[in-house]
Amino acid sequence: MSSLVVHEREQDDGDIERYSKRSRIDEDENQAKDASTDPHILPPSHALLGIPLPVAQEGAAMNFMETDVGISEYIGKDVSKIEGIIKQRFTDFLVYEVDLDGNVIHIKSLGKPDSPKQQPPPEAPPAALTAPEAGDDAMEGVESTVTPEPMVEKRPRETEINEAKKTTDGQIEPKVPQEPWPEHFTTKLAEFLSADAIANVKQIYLEGPEPPRVSDSGWGARSSKSEGDGDAQTPLDEADHTEGDKISEEGRGKGRRGGRGGRRGRGGGRGGRQEVREDHRKVLSDPITSKSTRTALHQTIRELFGGKLDSETDSSAPVTDEGSRIVIKGRGGGGGSRSERGTYPPYIHFSMQKTNRDTQDALGHLARTLHVNVKDLSVAGTKDKRGVTVQRVSLKRNGKTVEDIWKLANGRKSAQDGVWQRGERGIRIADFNYRKASLELGMLKGNAFVITLRSVKVDSIETLDKALNTVKHKGFINYYGMQRFGTASVPTHSIGLALLKSEWQKAVSLLLQKRHGEHPDVEAARDAWLVDGDVDKALQMMPRRVIAERCLLESFKKQGGDTRNAMGALSTIPRNLRLMYIHAYQSYVWNAIVSERIRTYGADKPVAGDLVFENSTPEMVEPMEKDDKVETEDAEEGGSSRSRKRSRKPWVPPRIKTLTEEDLGKYSIFDVIMPLPGTDVAYPGGSLGDRYREFLRIDGLDPDNFVRKQKEYTLNGSYRAILHLPKELSWSILRYTDPDVALAQADEDKLLGFDPPVIVEDGKFMALQINITLGTASYATMALREITKTETSSHFQTSLTAAAEDQKFRGVELGAEKEED
Repeated sequence: MSSLVVHEREQDDGDIERYSKRSRIDEDENQAKDASTDPHILPPSHALLGIPLPVAQEGAAMNFMETDVGISEYIGKDVSKIEGIIKQRFTDFLVYEVDLDGNVIHIKSLGKPDSPKQQPPPEAPPAALTAPEAGDDAMEGVESTVTPEPMVEKRPRETEINEAKKTTDGQIEPKVPQEPWPEHFTTKLAEFLSADAIANVKQIYLEGPEPPRVSDSGWGARSSKSEGDGDAQTPLDEADHTEGDKISEEGRGKGRRGGRGGRRGRGGGRGGRQEVREDHRKVLSDPITSKSTRTALHQTIRELFGGKLDSETDSSAPVTDEGSRIVIKGRGGGGGSRSERGTYPPYIHFSMQKTNRDTQDALGHLARTLHVNVKDLSVAGTKDKRGVTVQRVSLKRNGKTVEDIWKLANGRKSAQDGVWQRGERGIRIADFNYRKASLELGMLKGNAFVITLRSVKVDSIETLDKALNTVKHKGFINYYGMQRFGTASVPTHSIGLALLKSEWQKAVSLLLQKRHGEHPDVEAARDAWLVDGDVDKALQMMPRRVIAERCLLESFKKQGGDTRNAMGALSTIPRNLRLMYIHAYQSYVWNAIVSERIRTYGADKPVAGDLVFENSTPEMVEPMEKDDKVETEDAEEGGSSRSRKRSRKPWVPPRIKTLTEEDLGKYSIFDVIMPLPGTDVAYPGGSLGDRYREFLRIDGLDPDNFVRKQKEYTLNGSYRAILHLPKELSWSILRYTDPDVALAQADEDKLLGFDPPVIVEDGKFMALQINITLGTASYATMALREITKTETSSHFQTSLTAAAEDQKFRGVELGAEKEED
C-alpha cells in the first residue's frame, strides 16, 4: 500500500471561513440538497462501462458486482468455469506477509519473552535461543533479540544440577567461573576482523558496560548550585552506586516530593534517574562487500556477547564498491532495572495474527490493550479482513519492555494460560524484538497465501490443471479486488469522488446514511442521528470499530449539533482512511481502462501506445505522496536507522516511455503499465488515453489538474502493471464431508497443539488448496477469479455458501452418513 506521511494543513481564507463558528454561505446547504437528489450512488462514469446500474430491491441491499467497478475480462477465456466457494471458513484464507528479504512471516513462539538483560552471556549459546530463524534475521536490523520463555517450567533442582558439576562423593560443587574471554571468541571473530580489531573488541568487552573514567581533578564530585534551588548534586561516584528505585535520605527525612533528591527528583530519590554516561567506545571493521558476510558478523556479535556489545552498519561514510564497514561498540548504561528500560532501542517489533479483523481495527484494539497511542503502531501493509493473516507490527515503546507488552496483551492470564489459550478477540501477538526503526507502509515484498476452495465442481482434472497453469505461466489481470471498494451498499470509490470534487456535505451524507444488513448496534446508532437527531445517543450506541462515522458524530457534537462545517468534520477522520476513499476512486478508473485495454488488444503482447518504465521497473504500484520517502537500499540485518534514513530521498516521478511499433520487440506484456490518475503521470497514447480523460471528465474532474487547496485531497498518481505473474504457485486436491472441519491450520492453533486439519480420503466433496505468493498490492481474490471464472463479490460468495450441497452435512461424520444410507 502507499506510504503515508502527515502533512501540515494549509488554509486559505475560504477554509478559515468554513472552520469558523459564524454562519456559512449556502454552498454546503446546496451540496446537502444535491446529495439527496443525485440519481444514483455510483459515479456518472458508470454509464461508460456498458452495463445497467444496479437497483436495490425493496427491503434488500443494493448489491454491486465486479463489473460495477470495472472488472470484466479474463486471460484464459478458453478455460472452462470451475465452481468453488472462496472464504467459506476463516482458515480457508491464510495470509503470511513476505518481508523485504523474501522471508515468509509466521508465528514461531507464544511464550513470554525475556529482554536480553535477563539472559546470562552463554559460553556456547544454543542455536534455538540465540540465532533467530532467517525470517527474523533478514527482516529488520537486529539490535536486541528477545528469547521467549519455554512453555514448560524447569524444575529448580534440575537447573541447578545442569549449571554445576558433581564431586566424586555426589556433592554439588559451585560452577567454576569461565575465563572472561574464551579462546573461541578470538577464533570466531577472526573470520571477520583483523587482529588489531579483535584486540580492541576484547578491551571493550573486558571493560564492561561502563566506559573507563577519565580523571577530572576532582571536579566531578563537587556540588553545583547552578540548577536553581541550591540542592547539592549527588557526587558522581556516589551516584553510580545509587539505585534508581531507592529513596534518598534527604527525600525521606524531609518528606519532599517535588525537588531534586526527593521523589521524582534527579537525585537518588524514588523515580530519580542515575547518571548514565554516553559510551563512545567502538571498533570499525574493514569494508565488507558481501551482505551475507555482514549479516553473519552481526549475528556472531549477538551470539558471543549476549547483548553486551552492539553492532551496526557504519553510516558516517558513503557506501562504495568496496562495501560497508561494521561498527562494534559497547552498550554503556549501568545497572538498575529502571534505567535499563531506557537502554534498549526505541521500537519493539512483533508478529500479529488476526482473525476476521481489519488491520486498522486490529491495531485499534491493540492500542487499547497495550495502553498506547494507535499512532505509535505501524505496519508494512494492510491485510484482508475475512481470513487469518500474519504480519509484523512495530511499536514505539516509550519505556515499555517486551515483558510489559506480552503481559498487557495477555491480560490477566498467567504465563502458562498465555501459551495455552487463543488470543483475545482473534488477535495474537508474539515473537518480540527490539529495533531501532519503525515499520513503514511498503516495507514488504508481498504476501504468501494458503487458499482453500470448497465445493469444487469441474468437468475434469485436466481443466483444473489447465486453469492453474494459465495463471502460473501467463499471470492474471492485476485488478484491484472487491475489497478495495468495500462490502457495504455505499462503495468507497463514490465517497472518494465526492472528496475529490470538494463535495463535503455529500461525502458526509454517504458515510452516515443507512446500509442494509448492518449490525443492529450500528443501525440503531444511525437511526439515533438520522431520525432522532440525537448525537449523544448516536455516539453512545455507535461501536468504536466504526471509525469514520464516530469521527463525524464527535465533530458535530463539539459544534453543538451544527453540521454545516462538513469539511472540518471530515478532517477529523484519520488521514489514511480518507486517502483510502480517494485511492478507491483511482482504482475504479484504473480497472475500467485496463479492462478496455485487454478487451481491445488482448493480453498476449504490448501494442503501440502502451506505457512502460523507461529504465527499470520499480515496484511502485500505489499512489505516492510527493513528500513521502522511498527506500533506496536494502535494510540489512543489524543496520542502523541512521544509515537507512540517509539512504532515503524524495520521491520523483519515474521516466515513462510510450511504445512505438519499433519498440514492441523489446518488451513483454508484463512490462506494460497503466497510470492511476493523478498528478505527475502520463496517459497512454491513442484511444485509451482519450478514454481515460473521458472517464474523468464525465465524473466532473479535470484530467490535468488534481491539485487541491486542501493538500490531503491532492491526488498523486502512480503506475501499476496490468498483469501480475505469481512468484510461486502450487496446488493439491483434498476430500472432505463436513464443511465445518478445517482443511488448513493457522500458526496459533499449531502452537497451541490443537487437532490438525482432517483430510478424508473418501470424502463426499472436493476441495482445491492453492499455495500462491504474490507481490505487493496484488489481490489473491483476482488470481482466484481467473482460475474459477467466478464472481468474487462477498454477497455472491455468501449466496454460493448458503446453496452449497456440503451445508447439508454440517457436523456429520462420513461414517455416520454412510450408515444412514
